[in-house]
Amino acid sequence: MANKNNNNYLSRKEVREISKRNKKITDEIEKRNKRKNVPESEYMTTMKNPENEVEFDNVHTYFFTDEGTVKSVDGVSFDVPIGKTVGVVGESGCGKSVTSLSLMRLIQRPQGQTVEGAIRVNLGNGKAIDVTKAPDEVMEKLRGNEVSMIFQEPMTALNPIFRIGDQINEVIELHDGKGLTKEDVKNRSIDLLKKVGIANAEGVYEMYPHELSGGMRQRVMIAMAIACNPKMIIADEPTTALDVTIQAQILDLLRELKSKINASIMFITHDLGVIAEMADYIVVMYAGRVIEKGTAEDIFYHPAHPYTIGLMASKPVVGKKVDKLFSIPGKVPNPINMPDYCYFKDRCDKKIPACDGPYPCMVKLTDTHYVACYRFYESGQVCDDKKGAEE
Repeated sequence: MANKNNNNYLSRKEVREISKRNKKITDEIEKRNKRKNVPESEYMTTMKNPENEVEFDNVHTYFFTDEGTVKSVDGVSFDVPIGKTVGVVGESGCGKSVTSLSLMRLIQRPQGQTVEGAIRVNLGNGKAIDVTKAPDEVMEKLRGNEVSMIFQEPMTALNPIFRIGDQINEVIELHDGKGLTKEDVKNRSIDLLKKVGIANAEGVYEMYPHELSGGMRQRVMIAMAIACNPKMIIADEPTTALDVTIQAQILDLLRELKSKINASIMFITHDLGVIAEMADYIVVMYAGRVIEKGTAEDIFYHPAHPYTIGLMASKPVVGKKVDKLFSIPGKVPNPINMPDYCYFKDRCDKKIPACDGPYPCMVKLTDTHYVACYRFYESGQVCDDKKGAEE
């Protein structure tokens, strides 16, 4: 912990103590993840609801730094139903991408680790894998085959020194290449490029990433993500760096592919317009926690949490002239030393005396709509779990 007498200044001795403690924790988790020949009973489980593709259950993902423990994801719980799109929204640094990377087990290690909770992936036939308990060798088979990801920036996600064809071939060969010849793999890669709307598929197959436009690179990323027909696709801000016309094409492409392969999509974005167009359900995150979740209709037409209301007020409206767009005042608290009360309290214009209490749990407003806010405690539908679990 920081020296309170020196404005959070850490002495060299304190840094060494934190580093030593962190190394002990991360080494133990890494040792568990790298085990070989782990019995299935340790990581196989069942879904709480077999109609879900993925279930996040009280997930805690921390980064162990020399300044302290950063609680990037701090008790996140939500479901991704089979064949549906779940939009995850929130400002930068709220934990959206870290939540998705926790599912893929691609957090920067050894500093980043999922230390608590469960992430269940539905394999069908009543079976599921708990990602948080699965060893690395099991995760290598799960990625690509069951769950895949479209990364945020294609220019950094694609390897600049390899041709596009070689990079797609590698995905197929690693995950689904058994019994295929090199010619079969090449033909399948070209078919994937055609499937994502690239007309000159044979030519693009031979190109390098820098020879393609941003939209074309994003299409290549989508082709790699669907190469093995996964049941779950994570789209981490796939349209952020694209112009509006190309953005619309990518969204249309994702919708079309979703219906063709019957995949579930976890769509991460800042753009509320994109979420309104794409999502069946919406999860709103703030400072590493889910503060509201529900159907798209619940969130857009009946927002309950002051933060969600602020997000809705900050988006421009066509035909409405304003001098200045609304912005939520204040800033997010330091993720290393989070306060023991509602993280949004210091920025909230609707706070009440009860907000001085511990962090609020989830309150059930309807069968699909939940919010973590003291203003709704008077309904009497208060859960017992202070971590934010549903009733």
